[in-house]
Amino acid sequence: SGGAFLIAVFVLVASAGLQALFVVLGAKPYFFATFFPAVFAAGFLAGTPAAVFVTLFAVPLVWWGFIPPLFEFNPLTLAHIDAIKLFSLLSVLLIFLADVCRQSVAVLRISGSGTNTGPSRN
Repeated sequence: SGGAFLIAVFVLVASAGLQALFVVLGAKPYFFATFFPAVFAAGFLAGTPAAVFVTLFAVPLVWWGFIPPLFEFNPLTLAHIDAIKLFSLLSVLLIFLADVCRQSVAVLRISGSGTNTGPSRN
């Protein structure tokens, strides 16, 4: 849905902004560090397609904006290619985890809405 992809875009932009803030402050974190929580958050809040969207757009965004030289698409080194592979693999795992968490919350809502599971006060 449109709302799900709006959430995905918001999470992606927020992660890029946080990564840019880290770069401006002089920290040298892992290139995809702020995008891992973004993938999980998009998957949990908006579903699997939104998390896949974040994953697919994070790779060219990081390549263009955070891998030196900045704001250019230059050939990647082997270390950069390995970082992209690792991000992709871990993103698949995070998307799966977010989907399981999302389904668990849905089951808990359904099972908790019909019965009184709390202690009874008589």
